[in-house]
Amino acid sequence: MRVVIAGAGLAGLSCAKYLCDLGHIPVVYEARDVLGGKVAAWKDEDGDWYETGLHIFFGAYPNMLQLFNELGIEDRLQWKSHSMIFNQPEEPGTYSRFDFPDLPAPINGVTAILRNNDMLSWPEKVLFGIGLIPAMLRGQKYVEECDKLSWTEWLKTHNIPSRVNDEVFIAMSKALNFIGPDEISSTVLLTALNRFLQEKNGSKMAFLDGAPPERLCAPIVDYIRSKGGEVHINSPLKEINLNEDSSVKSFKIGGLNGEEVREVKADKYVSALPVDLIKLLIPKPWEGLDLFRKLEGLKGVPVINIHLWFDRKLTDIDHLLFSRSKLLSVYADMSITCKEYEDPNRSMLELVFAPAKDWISKSDEDIIEATLKELKILFPMHFTGENQAKLRKYKVVKTPLSVYKAVPGCQDLRPDQKTPITNFFLAGDFTMQRYLASMEGAVLSGKTCAEKVNQSQQDLSNNTSKEIKGYE
Repeated sequence: MRVVIAGAGLAGLSCAKYLCDLGHIPVVYEARDVLGGKVAAWKDEDGDWYETGLHIFFGAYPNMLQLFNELGIEDRLQWKSHSMIFNQPEEPGTYSRFDFPDLPAPINGVTAILRNNDMLSWPEKVLFGIGLIPAMLRGQKYVEECDKLSWTEWLKTHNIPSRVNDEVFIAMSKALNFIGPDEISSTVLLTALNRFLQEKNGSKMAFLDGAPPERLCAPIVDYIRSKGGEVHINSPLKEINLNEDSSVKSFKIGGLNGEEVREVKADKYVSALPVDLIKLLIPKPWEGLDLFRKLEGLKGVPVINIHLWFDRKLTDIDHLLFSRSKLLSVYADMSITCKEYEDPNRSMLELVFAPAKDWISKSDEDIIEATLKELKILFPMHFTGENQAKLRKYKVVKTPLSVYKAVPGCQDLRPDQKTPITNFFLAGDFTMQRYLASMEGAVLSGKTCAEKVNQSQQDLSNNTSKEIKGYE
């Protein structure tokens, strides 16, 4: 069976990979000249990489880790110590750590929380722990029921002090969905906490050893092509053509740089585009269908990723850091954490600027100026006095519409991978799966989509066989 897929992000590539495993022939079309979608990266004139985002792989990403294993590239994940490290704004230049001991879950997580006395008091820890009991005992069903509440509202309903938000969860909510705890659905935080507490290595983090398009996406493409599939770049989806019964007749692909738009036909069709893009391409006869109508409520959140190259080392910490800054979310010195970006003498900080809604339209220069002011708080020893660190160069990557904004009520809007259209399917982290807007969610959505495409073909074959037997 031939399946055309629009979009070569992790969702589209994963869908194609698993369709190959099921014996089908995927043909992937990507609009840009780079693979990866939200994990795309580019090289500057000096040969240095800059990325769409700061991409962290967690132990609680079973589908992502399985994909690495199946491709034989699991050694490309650089695992860090099992810790979560937060800056302490009230003590500039210092850090507070949650270190997870080598014990079974949830004992290791509880121990990490109890050992940390910098950020939460004992009464706050106890109240927060009691509040988490329903999520741990009732599981995902309870977690999804909490989608009607923001994280701040969830804390209030459990009488958990607001200081818990200020100390820990402003930073975590910005890291998970680039928005604050007053906006983010409590389902997002509870999903993460459940995985972190119930899986021994759930919160353990890894960095890829190089740029995602080369170190992760390229091996998937090689696998797809080795199985007879195809992957094409510079090939945007322009239009979805329909048959009289509203099923898909073809995709119109291409048209860049004066090229002719071509019509592509297949047995099945998959959109692995971001939600904001697929909404623009939905044919009019589909607009009244409940699944497509609900997509209007899902909107991408703006994200800014910043790269700063300095003339010296600013830190020796080989890990992700939660800045606890008003403007910055998380950051890392990629010259330490990533093998390909290694530099023993100089730092390259990669930082996520969030929330970004008030900054996405501002100039790169304004954003860098604001970031450097924050860095003076995080690294006072390098930005005060006579011999201050010098910025060699910078790169600002803006994504006006990134992952869907996970506000309360979004769970009811997220679509299944199988649509009411018999030969049209959806992949993407916005589709319904338990890992929400993340790399794991994208991979799981692609895998699930492939399974549903395959099942639809099996159902069609079974029905055809029954009709033939009935005719006989």
